Amino acid sequence: MKEAESSLLDTSWSSLVKHAPLLRLNALDFSDLWDDEDLELDSTDEDSSQTSANQIAATPVPPPPPPLAPPLSVACESPRPSGCRTLRLHWSALLSLQSLPRVGRFGLQSIWAGLEPVQLDTNRLEYLFESKSSNSSALCSLMGARQQKQPCVSVLCVKRSNIITIALSSLPPVHLLPPAIYSMDNTVLDREDIQRLQRLVPTEEELNLIKEAKAQAPRSPLGPAEQCLLTLGSVPHLSARLQLWAFTLDHDTLEREIAEPLFHLKLAMEQLAANQTFRCILATVLAVGNFLNGCKAKGFELSYLGKLSQVRDTHGRQPLLHHVCVLLLQLYPQSSDLYTDITAVTKASKCDYTQVQLNLSQLESLCKACWDQLRLLEKDGKKKKCGVRKEEAGEEAALHQRLTQFLKDCEERLKVLRAVHRRVINRFHSFLLFLGYSRTMVRETSAEVFCKTVSDFALEYRATRSAVLQQKEREKEKHSQNTPKLKTRLQQSPSDENQEQVKLEEVLKTPESSSSSPFPFDFTLPRQRSKTSDKKGCPSRKLKW
Repeated sequence: MKEAESSLLDTSWSSLVKHAPLLRLNALDFSDLWDDEDLELDSTDEDSSQTSANQIAATPVPPPPPPLAPPLSVACESPRPSGCRTLRLHWSALLSLQSLPRVGRFGLQSIWAGLEPVQLDTNRLEYLFESKSSNSSALCSLMGARQQKQPCVSVLCVKRSNIITIALSSLPPVHLLPPAIYSMDNTVLDREDIQRLQRLVPTEEELNLIKEAKAQAPRSPLGPAEQCLLTLGSVPHLSARLQLWAFTLDHDTLEREIAEPLFHLKLAMEQLAANQTFRCILATVLAVGNFLNGCKAKGFELSYLGKLSQVRDTHGRQPLLHHVCVLLLQLYPQSSDLYTDITAVTKASKCDYTQVQLNLSQLESLCKACWDQLRLLEKDGKKKKCGVRKEEAGEEAALHQRLTQFLKDCEERLKVLRAVHRRVINRFHSFLLFLGYSRTMVRETSAEVFCKTVSDFALEYRATRSAVLQQKEREKEKHSQNTPKLKTRLQQSPSDENQEQVKLEEVLKTPESSSSSPFPFDFTLPRQRSKTSDKKGCPSRKLKW
């Protein structure tokens, strides 16, 4: 009997995680994670081909989403003419596509292999991004170097500046914060972001110092921390707005600190893989970059998406992201703003998956320690069993049984969390391979950094796309206002104007006669002399008799 009890309590930790139960945590369903996703990135290449074939045959690969527009016949993959000089994009081009693992959730080929070709107006691109002469380029580079050497205006203490800088690394771009605060947009800022902003509310003294320093050096740029406080200070009643916003979100706190970030990451990969607008953006940027660089790259590293707003054409100084939005609206009018379609990507960008793994390890350690403590309680109970009453012994036994059952339930939950964590992270690695990342880049790329890059780009794309649409609406309204004036002019035909001119000329050329005049003069009527005419006429001569 004692051997049976000891064997039950001495069950090794590894034996408890042999068979993973159904991957479901309350309302979060992870049952679509594959068994082969337990294998890590390097282990997938060592598997047998039979296992992979069986897995692929057993689980059908979801078909790719239908395109928003029919494929275009002309692909801009030809290099530029020799005499064409345009700005170059300093991206990390994918000159070749690596082979994917035999078992993959997102298909058997990379996302770049399935992109539709894009037709571009190369003449307009050449005009917009025309490279200036060498002298002007050298002058611009010299001016840029001088601007970089200008010291930033910094009036905050080091501690305060560091706190603001750390908070900005987890927040959207500063210029997008005021619109989100005004509208209380939960898709842009969540509860943790609001808590960070409450710590960054500027005081009147800080704002006065920044404004005075800016007035003394108007040509010097502000530091990141000073610019952030100045931008937040432009929002009236900022503290009251943040307090009201936080109150609306306090009831919906996170209860599952391990499961929810993993679920967000799983949904984020599914949304990106199935989003057709995301594919259209990649295809358009790739076509534009290949033309400007005069190459035939198969793809590019997605971190370059965050630099599209920094590249500007040499004529209108419009960012490259603006031209990409214009092309998307022309070629794919049914495309979306991307940001509202990938809400899970934004949520995943706000999670720390290194901390998730640490929380999981800490939970496992606590569970192991509880088993050790339970064994100690059992040994103490056996020593005191002789001098204890039956009622107390029964209570201790019931308590021991409840604790044992509780720890077993915890172990079952831990097995689910551990399997979910392992499979989601392995799926993320295969997703990066699907996007064209090399295996070295996959190991160096964290999930939160990747999701933040895509989420920030989607937010910039939505803002730029909205500005382009508003500009089109203004032009449309201006055109509609000028239309009635144009219609009034068109109603008077040239033939009517010519007829009126002819009639007027006939009246002026016709001599005054009784036959031709419309009002002939009648000489038979008596005429009355006016006295004035007599007075003004010649004096009558008197006859001499």
